[in-house]
Amino acid sequence: MVEEMKKAGLPEPEFKEEMGGFSVYLYKDIYTEDRLIELGLSERQIAGVLQTKKHGHITNKKYRELAGLSDEGARTDLGDLVRRSLLERQGKGRSVHYVLVRRQS
Repeated sequence: MVEEMKKAGLPEPEFKEEMGGFSVYLYKDIYTEDRLIELGLSERQIAGVLQTKKHGHITNKKYRELAGLSDEGARTDLGDLVRRSLLERQGKGRSVHYVLVRRQS
C-alpha cells in the first residue's frame, strides 16, 4: 500500500492504533492547514504554503509581503520549508520561485 501511494505521488498512509482497533488514514492532500499545524509550521509558513498551493508557486517577494518579513527573514522561512521537503526551489537569480513538493510522506 505504501509503495502504491508513493508511486501515485500521494503521501504515505498513516497507521494508528485507536479505540481498541487499527485505523489507516489515506490522504490525497497533505497541504491542509490542520496537517501543516501538526508539522509544527509557524502561522506565516502555513500562509505561505497555502498561498503556494493556491497559485502554484511563491516568490521571496510575495512571501515577504504576505508574512511581513525582511528579505533575510523570508529566505530563512522558505529555506526551512525546503529543508522540510514541503517546497522545492526552482529557477536561478531573479527568477527563483518555490513550488510544492508533490511526493511527501
